[in-house]
Amino acid sequence: MARKLKSDSVLFFATVLLVALGILMVYSASAVVAMERYRQPYLFLTKQVLWAALGMVVLGLVMRVDYHVYRRPVFIWTCLGVVTLSLIAVLFSRPVNNAHRWFGIGGLGIQPSELAKLSAIFFIAALLERRMHRINELGYAVLPIGIVVACLAGLILIEPDFGTSMSLALIAAVMVFAAGLNYGYVLGAALAMLPLVAYIAMGAEYRRRRLLVFLDPWQYPLHEGFQIIQSLIAVGTGGLSGRGLMNGVQKLFFLPEPHTDFIYAVIAEELGLIGASLVLLCFSVITWRGLRVALRAPDTFGAFLALGLTTMVAAQAFVNMSVVLGLLPTKGLPLPFVSAGGSSLLINLFGMGILLNVSQHASSEA
Repeated sequence: MARKLKSDSVLFFATVLLVALGILMVYSASAVVAMERYRQPYLFLTKQVLWAALGMVVLGLVMRVDYHVYRRPVFIWTCLGVVTLSLIAVLFSRPVNNAHRWFGIGGLGIQPSELAKLSAIFFIAALLERRMHRINELGYAVLPIGIVVACLAGLILIEPDFGTSMSLALIAAVMVFAAGLNYGYVLGAALAMLPLVAYIAMGAEYRRRRLLVFLDPWQYPLHEGFQIIQSLIAVGTGGLSGRGLMNGVQKLFFLPEPHTDFIYAVIAEELGLIGASLVLLCFSVITWRGLRVALRAPDTFGAFLALGLTTMVAAQAFVNMSVVLGLLPTKGLPLPFVSAGGSSLLINLFGMGILLNVSQHASSEA
């Protein structure tokens, strides 16, 4: 008798909890700002609810699609082709905050760089399935991955979006490392990349300022250091249980864009250490269950697919929360499932749907 397919319920409920908390906190963080700027206090809440509803529908559909369809060459190359063309086309779009990252469609912003991460994961997982037995033959196994990732990351970097391009590179590095690449190659690649990363980080004036601010934000309290200082104040004043939902102060025009990249600071201020720890716990559970799915996947493609998707969410969450706490330089990365933003929410829920489908096929033993 065939085994009845069942998704990982713990992974599912951790994801749903974050989405629900995100809707609540987006409203709390954005209501006053939306009223002041647009005379519509429910503007960002409405958008977030619509994207969340669409994302949950997508998650429900995708988790019922056999993940092996993402291994088909025609699917992978179509995705890469569409993403590449989109990343080129977006460079000619109207800039938002001096960056060309979004297509405006019906008042909603579509960010092709989010889809680029997903497409890269499909490609890397499929290639490693076929070639990981010769992973240390760099020209055969690693070079094709390097070319595709470099092209996608390079186009994203031009937008400019340093954070997303580095996230893409990190996802690829984790997947290749898990395939068994020799430690010597890993160390050599890291050392070889240091000058390039340093040049990119210091090559632009705004990135250079971000690094200086990270080292000592209090030297620039009214300029570049303002955002991180306000974030730390929000986190510090939250205490154990917080000021209470909707009662935060830093979101009231002290903390810039509190409903997007710095929403974790609003959570810490209003819900305190308890609320911030709950968010951290949910991401820890998603990481744990995602890695568990990767270990129990029935085939190599499923294992690398699960690993890549888990890394995509976990790394972005880690970076976002670290930035809010002043542990990393400021990066424009949203908190997955929680921050306002349709493209990120939709793609992450799409990824969770795939991960849940892999979990349906996973064996009962690691």
